[in-house]
Amino acid sequence: MRTLFFAEMWERFSYYGMRAILVLFMVTPAEQGGLGFTTAEAAVVYGNYTMAVYMLAIPGGFIADRWLGATRAVLIGGVIIALGHFTLAFHGAATFYIGLALVALGTGLFKPSISALVGSLYARDDERRDAGFSIFYMGINIGAFLAPLVTGYLAQGLGFKAGLAAAGFDAGSSWHFGFAAAGIGMAIGLAIFVRQTGLFEAAEAASRIGDGDDSDAPHDATAWRDTIAIVVGTGVLAAMMVVSDWPGYAWLRTMVLSAPLLLIVWFATRPEVEQRRIAAILVFFLAAMIFWAIFEQAGLSIALFADRLTLNEVAGRSFPSAWYLALNSLFVILLAPLFAALWLRMGGSQPSSPVKFALGLGFLASSFLLMVPAALLTAAGKVSPLWLVGLYFLQTVGELLLSPVGLSTMTKLAPVRATGLVLGIWFLGSAFGNKLAGVLGAKFQSTDAEALSQFFLEQAVFVGVAALVLLAMTPLIKKWMGGVR
Repeated sequence: MRTLFFAEMWERFSYYGMRAILVLFMVTPAEQGGLGFTTAEAAVVYGNYTMAVYMLAIPGGFIADRWLGATRAVLIGGVIIALGHFTLAFHGAATFYIGLALVALGTGLFKPSISALVGSLYARDDERRDAGFSIFYMGINIGAFLAPLVTGYLAQGLGFKAGLAAAGFDAGSSWHFGFAAAGIGMAIGLAIFVRQTGLFEAAEAASRIGDGDDSDAPHDATAWRDTIAIVVGTGVLAAMMVVSDWPGYAWLRTMVLSAPLLLIVWFATRPEVEQRRIAAILVFFLAAMIFWAIFEQAGLSIALFADRLTLNEVAGRSFPSAWYLALNSLFVILLAPLFAALWLRMGGSQPSSPVKFALGLGFLASSFLLMVPAALLTAAGKVSPLWLVGLYFLQTVGELLLSPVGLSTMTKLAPVRATGLVLGIWFLGSAFGNKLAGVLGAKFQSTDAEALSQFFLEQAVFVGVAALVLLAMTPLIKKWMGGVR
């Protein structure tokens, strides 16, 4: 377990370290070492990249299950991720896009497979299983906490830039040291993991035997057909979302995102309990998609607000704006034990899953509502860092009400022999949410305080209305869930 803890910690270090500086690098003028993108251009790239990271987990997880095995998928995925980060360390448009593509492909293999390995260490009825996943989740957040502090300093730190200049390097190249640090983090994670691959392969094989899975049997035409169908289907869906950014093709995005509404109506009217539960799953899918569309602007509109409109100083000492992205993980580490204790204490009287989802959306809406007066204050100059501290606190409370609850609820509602498919749907909700984060964040601008306050208000209202609708639908959703809390 210790090996998986550190391997995942360093993989998340690499992902969140790169994400912390990605948009800032894109919008930085070329003469300062960036790519000189407009906010709208950077938002499109950010949305498509983060969408791909989650969407590729669907074929990545399937390929790991049917062909590679989780251990080899983690190794191959980790190598591809590291290559992607090191490619980003070289300046150039081509290396930038190649690097992003490699990180997305590698994460698609790595992310679902390392979670599967954690599960393989415990029998399904092992009482240590939940504790093991809790420790694993803590590794994720420690990596995500440390990453922006390191890469943010390397990319933006005035002291580091001065040191580069003194050593004869271009200070603008500091961004690429940040990307390289993310690659080094992934390499460290791989080095830790490689030492125990034999142990994990044995645990994985034992887990398959215990579940009656004959994954080592020769692959037939059906296996090839299913693999091709999933890979092609995911590629077509991703292509439709990318093309939806083109002028005149926004209707593609509307069509794809409206499909779950029609499916909810269809499954809700079916007589079988399992089919009605799919309607509930799709409601949670839409709620999660809306949540992540606002939450994932941490790397986009909130990152730009922090960089351009916030006084990034404490006691007269400046700090990189990327450091704010460490707050979410810090609050998760501090608050997660409190939430776990609260649910245990409340027992059967705790709120149902739909109510927890609605509360999560409500806290998220309040975080953007908090930014409305903060935006107005920017007319008089840069604002206090405490506004962003408040935003991240509220968003983290919302995350803890929705994210772990959603994952647990998906596994409870999933039909027999379809848990993997349902978890794929959950990943897809994150993918679409990240895509929408790019679409919504493209409207961010930092020169008009009134327009900026309207930007935050519109999104707060959007999420707030979604929370109220979900709350109003709770009795109906509970009926569709067929006794599952």
